[in-house]
Amino acid sequence: MDFGDLLSSLMTERGLGVRALARHVPCDPSLISRLASGQQRPSAQIARRLDEILSANGELSCVAAIEMAIPAAVLQAEPGLAEELAAIEAARRADATDVGRAAVERLEKVADALALAYASTRPTDLLTRTLTYLDYTTSLLDGRMTLSEHRRLLVTAGWLSLLASTSLTDLGRLDAAEAHLRTAAQVAVEAGHAELRAWCLETTAWQALIGRDYREAATLAAGAQSLAPGGSSAMVQSAAQEGRAWARLGAKRETLAALARVETLVSPMAAPEHPEHHYRYDPSKAEAYLATTLAWIADPAAEGYARNVLHRIESGADGTVRPRRAATARLDLALALTTAGRPDEAAGTAQDAIASGLLVASHLWRVREVISAVAEHDPEAAVSLREALAAARPAPQAIETRKPPAG
Repeated sequence: MDFGDLLSSLMTERGLGVRALARHVPCDPSLISRLASGQQRPSAQIARRLDEILSANGELSCVAAIEMAIPAAVLQAEPGLAEELAAIEAARRADATDVGRAAVERLEKVADALALAYASTRPTDLLTRTLTYLDYTTSLLDGRMTLSEHRRLLVTAGWLSLLASTSLTDLGRLDAAEAHLRTAAQVAVEAGHAELRAWCLETTAWQALIGRDYREAATLAAGAQSLAPGGSSAMVQSAAQEGRAWARLGAKRETLAALARVETLVSPMAAPEHPEHHYRYDPSKAEAYLATTLAWIADPAAEGYARNVLHRIESGADGTVRPRRAATARLDLALALTTAGRPDEAAGTAQDAIASGLLVASHLWRVREVISAVAEHDPEAAVSLREALAAARPAPQAIETRKPPAG
């Protein structure tokens, strides 16, 4: 419910018309009409006064604060966000400071929930929600709060900026992705958060890999490992990313060394409660990266790993079904099958991945690689794959992206 709807409902419940309410404020009746019809957004002062007159227990002020922080178009596109943000705003106002521990905790949980949703949510949808919460979080950073609350809020803004960058990369919007990634890295430095810093550098390495700057990707991934806390998810992911970069360079010795580091780091890890969390490494993810990397160095073992990964994902053996990862696992299997000299089977597997509708812009270079490999043995199958890819490729989405202040 937006401010105008809430105000109209309260006026009806209290039996107050436009002119009667305006006399209590006091203000021009036309202002009340514009507020109730949604033609004008309220100031914080008028919202507080209306709360007092209508005995609304701060509800109007909460909704007004949200609408001032978040663009109206976003709230209209995602109506559920208003209710979620209102709950956070109410928790914030119940505390002694301008922000408060309860609101900080709820926003941290929101950032985790969005990272959990990454594996199963369309990038456009995830981006809208992430940017909304990012705007709201950064709108609170200038408020009165403890040093601990400020650091935690800053770190939450950093994670949300990083997730926004990741979604934008998936959508192929690389300039906006870079802007959010720079912001996340700046926040990580200011907050002194080593793992966030490492994830930012790892994400930069991933972007370099997509851009086919493989040596830079290897360098960045190694740098991320030097920043990451020992045994952390960022450490494992960065080692895996380095292995992928060396594989693309054809450096088999370095590739296998990186994969050995991943195995050493992953072997003592227990399966996490929520393996789908984008920033929590789980043992099954290691096998998926192994399949990709071995396929890139034409190792015959890649096929077996890719098949096992696909089976585990689709059966839910690791606790949750992750359709997007299943689609990329099919690309790994397709590439391995071309290496094994089975282009027909590779083409069918790649066709399934394309038809899933789950591939995003950051996957397209991998699809094209499979198509090129298939074309060497079966040009007609490659043509069919190109046509399927052209038909399935989503149109770019026009989503406003906003770069938040670092602190």
